[in-house]
Amino acid sequence: MRNPFHDLSKFERYLWAISSIVVIGSFVLSGGGDWLSMIASLVGVTALIFLAKGYVIGQVLVVVFATLYAVISYLFAYYGELLTYLCMTAPIAVAAIISWMRHPYKDTKEVEVRDLKPRQVVLLLCLTLLVTFGFYWVLKYLGTANLLVSTLSVATSFFAAGLTVLRSPYYALAYGVNDLVLIVLWVLATVENVSYLPMVCCFVMFFVNDLYGFYNWKRMRSKQRAK
Repeated sequence: MRNPFHDLSKFERYLWAISSIVVIGSFVLSGGGDWLSMIASLVGVTALIFLAKGYVIGQVLVVVFATLYAVISYLFAYYGELLTYLCMTAPIAVAAIISWMRHPYKDTKEVEVRDLKPRQVVLLLCLTLLVTFGFYWVLKYLGTANLLVSTLSVATSFFAAGLTVLRSPYYALAYGVNDLVLIVLWVLATVENVSYLPMVCCFVMFFVNDLYGFYNWKRMRSKQRAK
């Protein structure tokens, strides 16, 4: 099987390398105590570079990242993140794997980009509101740290994950908003324990990668429509 890194452009390789260096650097600066956060962050930035390419392997890595991130969230009592990634993000990523494998663009590894219909957007927004409302009360009952920010993370994460299943370029923008929420969430955690600094740097690089993902998916859509 061909190494998927061979398909990355020079810019994409640089972006992945810089993201990895930032994650490792933050791990060293924080005292090198939380290896799990560093490993999860490295898996996450690798997943995003392949999501930006529209490759199914990106979704497979999302499942791995979601599992590791759920463990990290549990250790800091971020039960919202635990439930979101283990019970929502990971299963939706599995659904996205199936969707992307069923809709490749011709004979390439690249997924076929899809244009959203208004009713799909409305349905996804309604589901997001229902899921967010339900999660809020569950998280409140569990005594989740930083409840409001955690609840907002649930909403943005669910909406973004839904867009990945629908194969829309706007998944990346939605995840970009989620990244900003998570940066705030983990800054609050880092104030209490500096070993969580890699998670802050992780989501900063996630934000940069998601911006590139949106750009590349728009380019992919234009290329696919032209052909």
